[in-house]
Amino acid sequence: MEFVSPEGLRLDGRRPMEMRQIRAEIGVVAKADGSASFEMGNTKVIAAVYGPREVPNRSQQISDQALVRCEYSMANFSTGDRMRKPKGDRRSMEISLVIRQTMEACILTHLMPRSQIDIFVQVLQADGGTRSACINAATLALADAGIPMCDLITSCSAGYLNSTPLLDLNYVEDSAGGPDVTVGILSKSDKVTLLQMDSKLPMDIFENVMQLAIEGCKAVANYIREILLENTKQLEYRRGT
Repeated sequence: MEFVSPEGLRLDGRRPMEMRQIRAEIGVVAKADGSASFEMGNTKVIAAVYGPREVPNRSQQISDQALVRCEYSMANFSTGDRMRKPKGDRRSMEISLVIRQTMEACILTHLMPRSQIDIFVQVLQADGGTRSACINAATLALADAGIPMCDLITSCSAGYLNSTPLLDLNYVEDSAGGPDVTVGILSKSDKVTLLQMDSKLPMDIFENVMQLAIEGCKAVANYIREILLENTKQLEYRRGT
């Protein structure tokens, strides 16, 4: 199958180094301490953060830092596949762990000892790049909840199909079985907090694909900063300052 036309266009009309349209909104879950929705093309996810709050199970309490918990799930209507997935299946548990470990790299947990922060992420519509969209939504939700962070974590994926590096893969491209690299970075320091790859790549090609994913992360970070700034301005306006 040809994923890049002779004119240099992908199946959805994008250039190889072009991201899908991104869109985000803060405060979408009224009862949560912080929440956000994030869209990357047709992929739509929602994140809600509760905490810091008291740890219900005292035995899980950590004396010098906060306990971070994460739960990832996919809505039954999120894909064309109507098969009902059991809650807590292996893939969901693995992605929950990835998101938790990625977010722990930016949360200043030592400022909130003996407390608990819960991050819930749900995929409403899946069209490739769900892992990255979940991390971006979680970052916005944590910021909305006022959780102290050392930096913003953003994520994006890139792949290699038809001998061409492609940024921000959709579901058709992701399902093609080619190499796929998902990267998460701290936006100010450029420190990599997440790196996952599905298959092997020669070193020189891997560096190009990874750099492309990092550029995508930076573009997402700029957008997230705009959203947070706009949200701050709206809060100031409501308070009359």
